[in-house]
Amino acid sequence: MPKLTILPIEEIIDAATGATIMEAAWEHGLYWPTTCGGRGVCTSCACTVDDGAANLEPMGRSEFNTLASELGEAAVRNRGLRLACQARLRGDVTVVKRGVRAAQPD
Repeated sequence: MPKLTILPIEEIIDAATGATIMEAAWEHGLYWPTTCGGRGVCTSCACTVDDGAANLEPMGRSEFNTLASELGEAAVRNRGLRLACQARLRGDVTVVKRGVRAAQPD
């Protein structure tokens, strides 16, 4: 079971193999900023992969196009950006995303 470390809140969670970063966070009661609700058409959920990028499924064309259209190709390639709603876990990963916090009860 992959370990997902979320910085700067220093939250470490167990995640199901194949879950997206955002699904894993939601499963553990965390709020992850998103505008499109996880459809991969905005960049609100974008995070920086600090460690373990090789433990994510490769970035698909749709994810790359969404990130590149909003932030530019150079930013995507040089900063290790991924959409948390699209990046699927295969092993331990550390990401940086401001705004992640415990979800508010309904």
